[in-house]
Amino acid sequence: MPSVDFHLSDQELILTADGELRARRAAQVRAHLAACWHCRSRMAEIEETIADFARSHRLALDPQLPPIDGPRALLKAQLAELAVAPRVGSWRRLFQFTTPIRAAVCICVALFITAMTDRLLVRHSQFYEENSAAIAIEPGTVPDRNLTPGATRTVSVGDVCSMAHEVVVRDVPASLRQEIFREYGIQAPRTDDYEIDYLIAPGLGGTEDIHNLWPQPYTSPAWNARVKDALEEHLHQLVCAGRLDLPTAQREIATDWIAAYKKYFHTDRPLALRSELFPFVRVSG
Repeated sequence: MPSVDFHLSDQELILTADGELRARRAAQVRAHLAACWHCRSRMAEIEETIADFARSHRLALDPQLPPIDGPRALLKAQLAELAVAPRVGSWRRLFQFTTPIRAAVCICVALFITAMTDRLLVRHSQFYEENSAAIAIEPGTVPDRNLTPGATRTVSVGDVCSMAHEVVVRDVPASLRQEIFREYGIQAPRTDDYEIDYLIAPGLGGTEDIHNLWPQPYTSPAWNARVKDALEEHLHQLVCAGRLDLPTAQREIATDWIAAYKKYFHTDRPLALRSELFPFVRVSG
């Protein structure tokens, strides 16, 4: 008669319900269950929980599920990676599901994690909204429309897409830089504090004209020259991918480049600052 002085672990009970134990160990577990009321009761609870979840899934969740082709392909890729990955501890094997019963248990865990993540996102969102007012547009962040309305050259989409955005951006001659600083009333500027920036970037057909250039500060904590550079590259990619027409890109960045950034990056603050508030969320362009 098998000893009943010990009890089976939850993992062994789940593996038994899933039919994944080796034949010899499965026979030992069945014999133990026959003799041990405590383990038999726990086994019944596990099986009932799985059955309840399966019923709820069919009634409530199945109609809401998206097509399975994408998740199935992702699962196959992950299983392929696991097949060549180093062997993991036995407790982790519980989550490498290959059968419906183990999948149900893992989905329960995933739903719990999702609920906790939602709560975290709500708290991050509240913090984000409370701090939105701190993102100020400092002087010099946007050009003076009277001095820098923007200027373009006659160019086709093929022209602007024939080379990388970084290649077509050139340094502004020193004499023109000084003239721009004088026009904006900036005396003895420090090189590290400003970028003589193209309002409409060369990669979008902008020209090296004083009406298309202004001294944009690097020192702004939010809407600075580096942020605008990211917008220029993003618009360049959209135009070259055929997702945005060139005249629209030129007009929107010349009219209000910050508004254009918010529109095309789907955010109301620079992504670097947004990631500080939402460390678990990636924002796509």
